[in-house]
Amino acid sequence: MGEYVFLTNKKRAVIALIHSVAFMLIALRGVLAPSRTLGLVSAVQTNVGLPGAGAITAVFLIVTSILIWLFAMSGCLREKLYFGFCATSAGTGLLRALVGDPPFHAGQYIRVVLLLCAVAVGALILRAYDEPELSSE
Repeated sequence: MGEYVFLTNKKRAVIALIHSVAFMLIALRGVLAPSRTLGLVSAVQTNVGLPGAGAITAVFLIVTSILIWLFAMSGCLREKLYFGFCATSAGTGLLRALVGDPPFHAGQYIRVVLLLCAVAVGALILRAYDEPELSSE
């Protein structure tokens, strides 16, 4: 098995997978029941919904920054892929929080696809912990 830096045991892999599935379901809910949210730029221009837009943007900025750091510090390819998909998904959410939702919510579809990829990679990582290690005899 590769050299994991953060997903170093089965418990961490399970927690990461649970987070990915939860955020994928949240993103999928947004696809099925889209809401017209003002982006931070529009909220500043119109002075409508500024606290909410600012809070969402701040959350996405923090999450995206942390995930980019995790991606940069991760070890093996699977771990990099996992955090890369998650960071790109959060970055798409950050972009949507900044500019808002156009009538066609492409960003929401992109987030769902990226989180599906993260769940798939997370499942592979978790499965690798269930495989017996080959001894070098």
